[in-house]
Amino acid sequence: MSTASKVTKVSILGTESIHCGDSLVPYIVSTTLSQLPSSTYVLVTDSNIAALFLDAVTDEFNLKIKESGSKSRFFVHIIPPGEGTKSREGKADVEDFLLDHSCTRDTVLLALGGGVIGDLVGFVAATFMRGVRFVQIPTTLLAMVDSAIGGKTAIDTPHGKNLLGAFWQPSFVFVDTAFLRTLPKREIANGLAEVVKTAAISSEEDFALLEANAETLLSPPSEPSSSSPLLTLITASIATKARIVTGDPHEKTGLRNLVNYGHTIGHAIEGVLTPHLLHGECVSIGMILEAEIARFRGCLTQPSLGRLSRCLSSLGLPISVNDPRITKLPEEVTGNLTVDNLLHIMRIDKKNSGPEKKIVLLSRIGETFEQKATAIPDEIIRKVLAHAVRVTVPTSLSDEAKKHITMSTPGSKSISNRALVLAALGKGTCRLKNLLHSDDTQVMMAALSDLNGAKFSWEDNGLTLVVEGGGGSLTTPSSDKEIYLGNAGTAARFLTTVCTLAKPSTAGATTTITGNARMRQRPIAPLVSALESSGSSIAYLGSPGCLPLKIAPGFRGGKIELDAKISSQYVSSILLCAPYAQHPVELHLVGDQVISQSYIDMTVGIMKTFGVDVQRKVDPSTGKLLDVYIIPREEGYINPPEYTIESDASSATYPLAIAALSGSTITLSSIGSGSLQGDALFATQVLEPMGCKVVQTASSTTVTGPPLGQLRARGEIDMEQMTDAFLTACVVAAVATRPAPEDEPANGGDGKIRTRIRGIANQRVKECNRIQAMIDQLAKFGVETKELEDGLEVYGKPYQALTEGVSVKCYDDHRVAMAFSCLAVLVKGTILEEKRCVEKTWPNWWDDLENKIGIQVEGVEIPHATHTESKLNSTSSAANANASASASTIVVPPVPGQSIILIGMRGSGKTYIGNLAARALSYRFLDADVLFEATHGSLPTFVREHGWPAFRAAEEEILGDVLQSRGTGYVISLGGGIVESEGAREKLKEYVAEGGKVVYLERDVDEIVKYLGEETARPAYGESVRDVCLRRIPWYEACSSHRFKNDDDVTLFFGNLVGRKLTLPDPLSHAKRSYFISLTYPDITAAKPHIERLIAGVDAVELRVDLLHPSGQPVQGPNVPSTTYVADQLGQLRLMTSLPIIFTVRTQAQGGSFPDNQADALFELLKLGLRLRCEFVDVEVTANPEHIKYIVSNKKSTKIVASWHDWSGKMAWNGGQVKEKYRLAASFGDIIKIVGKANTVDDNFSLRQFVKSVSKSPLSKPIIAINMGVHGQLSRILNETLSPVSHPLQPVKAAPGQLSFAEIQKALFLLGQLPARRFFLFGTPIAHSMSPTLHNSGFLELGLPHVYGLFETPTVNADIRSLIKSEDFGGASVTIPHKLEIMPLLDILSPHAKLIGAVNTIIPSVRDDGSRILVGDNTDWLAIFNCVQARLVDGITPQTTALIIGAGGTSRAALYALHHLSLKTIYIFNRTKSKAEEVAQAFPNEYNIVVLDSLTAFPGAPPSVVVSTVPAVSTTIIPGTKGSLYLPASILSANRGVVVDMAYKPAVTPLIALAQQISAWETVQGVELLIEQGYYQFESWTGRKAPRGLMRETVLTAYRSS
Repeated sequence: MSTASKVTKVSILGTESIHCGDSLVPYIVSTTLSQLPSSTYVLVTDSNIAALFLDAVTDEFNLKIKESGSKSRFFVHIIPPGEGTKSREGKADVEDFLLDHSCTRDTVLLALGGGVIGDLVGFVAATFMRGVRFVQIPTTLLAMVDSAIGGKTAIDTPHGKNLLGAFWQPSFVFVDTAFLRTLPKREIANGLAEVVKTAAISSEEDFALLEANAETLLSPPSEPSSSSPLLTLITASIATKARIVTGDPHEKTGLRNLVNYGHTIGHAIEGVLTPHLLHGECVSIGMILEAEIARFRGCLTQPSLGRLSRCLSSLGLPISVNDPRITKLPEEVTGNLTVDNLLHIMRIDKKNSGPEKKIVLLSRIGETFEQKATAIPDEIIRKVLAHAVRVTVPTSLSDEAKKHITMSTPGSKSISNRALVLAALGKGTCRLKNLLHSDDTQVMMAALSDLNGAKFSWEDNGLTLVVEGGGGSLTTPSSDKEIYLGNAGTAARFLTTVCTLAKPSTAGATTTITGNARMRQRPIAPLVSALESSGSSIAYLGSPGCLPLKIAPGFRGGKIELDAKISSQYVSSILLCAPYAQHPVELHLVGDQVISQSYIDMTVGIMKTFGVDVQRKVDPSTGKLLDVYIIPREEGYINPPEYTIESDASSATYPLAIAALSGSTITLSSIGSGSLQGDALFATQVLEPMGCKVVQTASSTTVTGPPLGQLRARGEIDMEQMTDAFLTACVVAAVATRPAPEDEPANGGDGKIRTRIRGIANQRVKECNRIQAMIDQLAKFGVETKELEDGLEVYGKPYQALTEGVSVKCYDDHRVAMAFSCLAVLVKGTILEEKRCVEKTWPNWWDDLENKIGIQVEGVEIPHATHTESKLNSTSSAANANASASASTIVVPPVPGQSIILIGMRGSGKTYIGNLAARALSYRFLDADVLFEATHGSLPTFVREHGWPAFRAAEEEILGDVLQSRGTGYVISLGGGIVESEGAREKLKEYVAEGGKVVYLERDVDEIVKYLGEETARPAYGESVRDVCLRRIPWYEACSSHRFKNDDDVTLFFGNLVGRKLTLPDPLSHAKRSYFISLTYPDITAAKPHIERLIAGVDAVELRVDLLHPSGQPVQGPNVPSTTYVADQLGQLRLMTSLPIIFTVRTQAQGGSFPDNQADALFELLKLGLRLRCEFVDVEVTANPEHIKYIVSNKKSTKIVASWHDWSGKMAWNGGQVKEKYRLAASFGDIIKIVGKANTVDDNFSLRQFVKSVSKSPLSKPIIAINMGVHGQLSRILNETLSPVSHPLQPVKAAPGQLSFAEIQKALFLLGQLPARRFFLFGTPIAHSMSPTLHNSGFLELGLPHVYGLFETPTVNADIRSLIKSEDFGGASVTIPHKLEIMPLLDILSPHAKLIGAVNTIIPSVRDDGSRILVGDNTDWLAIFNCVQARLVDGITPQTTALIIGAGGTSRAALYALHHLSLKTIYIFNRTKSKAEEVAQAFPNEYNIVVLDSLTAFPGAPPSVVVSTVPAVSTTIIPGTKGSLYLPASILSANRGVVVDMAYKPAVTPLIALAQQISAWETVQGVELLIEQGYYQFESWTGRKAPRGLMRETVLTAYRSS
């Protein structure tokens, strides 16, 4: 490199063609004109850049050309912004401009803009006239350091990004940092990701400069500067890339692959998250993940990876797919971040091939493992990418016991955080060795940097942290800077006091600290109260007693009293900062017994090392130590030159536990009896008495486990001094089956082997309620526990008897994850969810488990709780090639999903409705008031003794705990006044924002006043009930996602609530066309009688808000419906359907009825649509830009349909106006809708051409493009995404030319777009089957050209084999006797069919590669499930039992259904008992199937559900009938229940007749089951919602007549 007159020149390929500086426009122009003489200069830019910089550049060019007297021509061509321009069409546009202006081979092109402009113009230059010169003038940081350097040029195609291009070196690259002054911080960070990349692969010096200047780099100097850190780093980054490009200009040697560090995985993530995340943000995540691969391979140390993480985070870049910027994205986006999908995207990356991917591995900061990318197998990448891991049990546990492993553990989190605070506050420089590199310490360092308390740098390749202490001099951060602490509890407690030491940076300045949702629930009030008593000013910004806090400068000191029974970290926080108080501190610990004394002793010991000797008072009369500490205030801390942090004793418990559990020997070389940490006692005080051999020195610990199954239980362990280790003790105790030592307290007289763990009450307020977590997760393994006031009991069980295949929820708690990973060594198939939570204390735990301990782990995907079954190897239905896109398997009724919260006034019916809803959903009901009284006593007494504020604070704390610990499977009723607390309101709003459902139960105010005037069980309000109601109603509305009125149908409302699932159509996949029906009723309740037929076939429902009117009469003229009426109508619609709702308010100019001049009223309605969580909201592009901005910012999970309507008939689909409106819609909409008017049929072909052109980009969004009017009907037929349809039953059509769903299907068939398929019933005898009637009525109603017929054969013969392979085979039902015999002919069985062992449905499907397969499924169980659930009045309790009669294939489906209904005991009876036993043995033990000898007695409660799967002719209710199974009345001895008979002839079977004699028993006839299972078959074949009511009525009519 050489420098001249403030311009630094970088050489590439032997030429100094890259010029870097600041404010270079005059220099750029003069250099271009003098060095690249030409007859024509053409500058290409986009409209965004033109508005900012074009005038200055153009003026300078024109001036210089004029001054020189040159005859050169200078042209400017402005193109649309965005990636969509980088296409074949965009390239042709530029080329046509050049040709139109008679440009020749001496033309010089100038690319002024970001990467899109540079790539496009470069490719034009490479091909125009066989190659012309061009100049890169990048205006974004990303383009400056990446795309502008190296000569790569390209455009995108529908098949992917950058697939057409050339290597074409620019004559010059001018890097002018002045262009960056208009760039948002996010865009600067986006480019800095590439700067981090080049520093990471080539220069630790540059990397250190990045670490030291994060805040400065994000804010470019406002004045010209040629020596700013930003310009220095940009130049260095360019030089690195230039050097690599020079060494490998055409990617032949592999050297150039080095600049792809972070890109292999980053590009895959970008392929999913574009446009929500920027390129650099995706590469940032990719760099971390690829560094983790290097760490797993042993190339890179955790300290280096920690440095990389901190550096990227300090620049505001995401480092994980769990970043809030990603997790808040809609599920249809994040749902594609599966490991399989990411690997698939990597596979088609041109750099990769086969089952290996090319990844650049770091060996240290500034150096790579190889001078090229390394081939990495997919299984390693999968291990890093997956959100969960499965631990592999060693094939021979006896061999495992022979192992002797020596290893060390990471540095102590507790000591690391204390040492960081002390070194930062101290005077001088301290080198910290063995610092824990984790999330917690990263948070602490970042916070201390924000407080300007110290300077940090690294030595020894990141193994040593150099801290230049600030001597206690701290200042508050900038006013807009919050210190975010994530889930770091230690940092939160310590920094609360540290922040009081900060001097104000400006008058009145304060410091705000906050954390994640769990951190904002964890208590901190005792510490705050103690500091406030010492003169500090601290305000709660959310819930009282929790973060966030606003902390003013000032720590007076003096005598401080502190309640230390909750956390010793409160004590340590004050101790650490006390030397810098204004007066000497005398700290008195008050209240009950101090918790975790050993951690306080640790703090005092480390403070002494840093020069402050804390004195603990002694009672002179007894010599007993008192809980009073005297902290001197002299010089403060004096930093030792070096301080080595001992290994983490809590983390050490995990490898030691593995030794204990597996019988192996493990030595830890870094923790022993000399430790400062209480958890170091774990080996000697927990494992040794349990039968382990323990050898411990001052600095090492060796544990040898007993033979497998020989661990002893413990009568009682007091773990108060090692609380964090109790989780490890629990998993060891889970398999401790030998009695406790004789010298320990008796376990009790019940004969059970148990271990009692005490002294751990504070573990309820850690990262989660750890005691509850251990109870819940151990239960999954079949381990019994009992909760105690300050601990729990664990009942040991032989390890061979533990349940296999358990998926452990880790609650984002590192201790939970690592503890259960130890147990997983013994239990096959154990999965640990949320694997990344270990990064808090042992980031490379999974690596060390495999590489050091030798226990293999594999990455696995965890499906969502309410996920439908898998898509069977990425298949999609082919039964209806273009009109259908069913998953290739049947949708499963949802298992209990996210809990539902009920809010509303007392007296609104929350308890009653909540119980009904829980019963309908098979959820559990929880009344928060009952939970409050169980915790705090009666409500009136509490309020009387403590006051309303204390009650609200306690109520809010319970809310936080409930949301954390009961987040799934509950209907939770909250107290009416929960909304009085701002913190509680924020919690509820946050729950809604994250996809939770909060239902506001509305009730008339007068009714509530009347009810509460008589009610005395709750404390009086102290004001009128009416005033309370009116004050709270706006809060209830603001905090809720849905509303429920007392006269609504509970089962329907809540069933729709949990059943609704939004799937945004894929704009690139035309396997399924999607539709919505546009409802035009002024009163939506008028649609109720017809709703099943109205919505049959469609994917969504449009609520035309502008057509709503309370009169129920069609709207005539302008109409502004009230928000109250609209909210009620929306609620009514939710009751009718679970389909997604499109909320549309169309103005008169757009063909609707809403007045054009009422923009603010329209805006209020749109906000209502957002607040009530409509899945789609339609927003016209001509709306007020501020309104659009608000809607986009507050849409949460709602999708925006950005629409434009032109009724004039003058709109040209190939004109510029449409393109401009399209770009505007694409800038904020998730779906684009453009509607014109057709004058002739030819207008539809212009429309199709437009859609084809805009859909070519891989980044294009779904588009609805239609023409109105009769001439435009063809466009409605051919539109593929969310086509609006009407229905003959509607009062009017929503728009002229609108067609019904059935009309469109018929037209598609005639156009050859919808092939006719044949469907069959296989079996015998089937002549009288109702299945053809059922399915053909559905086909006819939906306009589908398919036919369902009978195919009767005694066996599965060659005819069936041939038929299912035919091209027009659409699917089949299978009945006896073929349900088992058909299975070998199928390619795949659904999980249901596999376990049931019988198939009743065949679904042809097509894989991604185009190959056709046959999928076998079973819908019988779904029919049984739904029919029983709908009729079981008393719901299901742990005591509810069921009876199945018969042992054939259908009995298996019944067993499967009843188990999914959460029935804990299922009886089965068959006349041939061995067959019943055979069926029972085919199912897992957890089904708890009891085979009966007879039907006259039951070993437990009598059944509440009875299912007969035998022919009706084989049964009787008349005793003594020969040859028939007698059904005694005793089988129906339960108070009430449900009887299901699978036989549908005769209509009233003997079992049905028996049940009809008992009024309290509900009955389900066989024909009902036939119809119910048929719905699922129809929907799986067609991908369309079945017209259920019509199909049912048609079948029943035919059934009755027969």
